Amino acid sequence: MPSAGCLCWQVKELVLDNCRSDDGKIVGLSSDFENLEFLSMININLLSVSNLPKLSKLRKLELSDNRISGGLEVLAERTPNLTHLNLSGNKIKDINTLEPLKKLPNLHSLDLFNCEVTMLINYRESVFTLLPQLTYLDGFDADDQEAPDSDPEADGDGLEDEYENGEGEDFLLLVRLFGNRNTYLPLLLVEGEEEDDDEEEDDLDEEVIDDEEDEDDDLEGEEEEDGVDDEVRLFVIATNLQHHVAVVGGAFVP
Repeated sequence: MPSAGCLCWQVKELVLDNCRSDDGKIVGLSSDFENLEFLSMININLLSVSNLPKLSKLRKLELSDNRISGGLEVLAERTPNLTHLNLSGNKIKDINTLEPLKKLPNLHSLDLFNCEVTMLINYRESVFTLLPQLTYLDGFDADDQEAPDSDPEADGDGLEDEYENGEGEDFLLLVRLFGNRNTYLPLLLVEGEEEDDDEEEDDLDEEVIDDEEDEDDDLEGEEEEDGVDDEVRLFVIATNLQHHVAVVGGAFVP
């Protein structure tokens, strides 16, 4: 099985929700994810983003339901192209905590629902004054007009739509990491190029992929019959576990 780092650069979307951190810091993420555009770390017990790696292409960052109270200057330094930031449900208490976000010129959408800062008098006016590049704060613009459902900057669906519409450059079906406060399950990636022949695309059978070496030859034969050009490759991030995955109609079934 290939090492974890060999394909990280191809990952554009990574979900680490509910993978609880024991020390309140980000675990298992490195600058090898250089092309990452969407990162979700909801409810992972984060106290700080101080060890967030450099992710120059990151556009959307979901950090809701953590315990972050400051240190946002790291985001300006390491995620310079961020357009959407969700800090809802954190320990943000005052407007000055948000000042480092002034250095994110492309930041158009900021969510602070359920943060203490939202209880301050003139909260919205103060944030829009501090961050003039913002279009939406908590889903509404400066004139209290709600963001349209179709606005990718407000709802963060733009990147997802690229894959749904087949516009993504990579054949990235799903990248998702599940876990709990003690363990991380493997991150599995199926990558390849789809055949132009629609009949072959529709003939993808259910396969159970095992990491035993004696099944590699059989797997390659099945891939050729099922219309997948490139080798199906699986890799593991933060491992120590064995895992089987079924590929059913182009989707993962853990």
